[in-house]
This record gives sequence, C-alpha cells and structure tokens, in this order.
Amino acid sequence: MSDAQNLAYSAVQVLHNFGAVATVGGSFAALLAPPESREKLAWLAFAGWATQAVSGSAFGLTSYFFYHRFPDISGIAMAALAVKILCVAFGFLLVAAYLLPCPVCQDRIRKLVWPASTTLAATALTAAAFLRWFA
Repeated sequence: MSDAQNLAYSAVQVLHNFGAVATVGGSFAALLAPPESREKLAWLAFAGWATQAVSGSAFGLTSYFFYHRFPDISGIAMAALAVKILCVAFGFLLVAAYLLPCPVCQDRIRKLVWPASTTLAATALTAAAFLRWFA
C-alpha cells in the first residue's frame, strides 16, 4: 500500500472511531441521564450516527479511488456489513425522530429510544469486528 492510501484509510478510520464513540457513549449516557440532559446527548448521538454513515461510505469510496473497484467481500463480512448498515440507518432515524418536536409523543415511548440506540450502537461495533477480520 502507498503512503497516500494508508493515510486516507487511517483518516477515515479515525473519523469512524469518533463516530462510534459518539453513538455508544451518547446513547448510553442519555440512557442514564436525567431527562433534562437528554436532548444535548441526543445531538451527540445523532452526530455520531451521521458520522458513521459518512465514514462507513468513505471506506468503500477510498477503495474505489485507489483500486477502481469496491472491496470484494462475501460471507460473514457481507453479513456484518449489512448489520452495520441497518444499525446506522435505524439509529440515525431513531435519534432524528427523538429530536423532532412531537407534542403527541408519550414520554414512555421516547424513553425507549435510548435502550434501542445503545443496543444498535453496540451491535454495530460488534459487527465491525467481524467485518474487519472476515474482509
């Protein structure tokens, strides 16, 4: 691998890691936080989910830029990638819905966002390990 390619993958990985920290940490902190603190933490988790989507796509685009094709993955790696994509999509939408003003949303339903987002973030992080080692 060239230095430019290593630098590109490393930069994407750093961004992806910070996104993972924001999704897991923001979601878990909101799960434990008093209700008045949850909106600020929701913005952190939302930014994390958005960062995961952008940086995850950037991995494929970096491969395409340097190899003129997307990574060739199959089996367990493909399943792990699908799990990660689904977790990011649902996590992003879930926290986005939480941030929307909703006068008819019941507080008990809004409280379900944080266990769900935390579970999705932990699942995505676990799938990342499988993707990394089976790709």
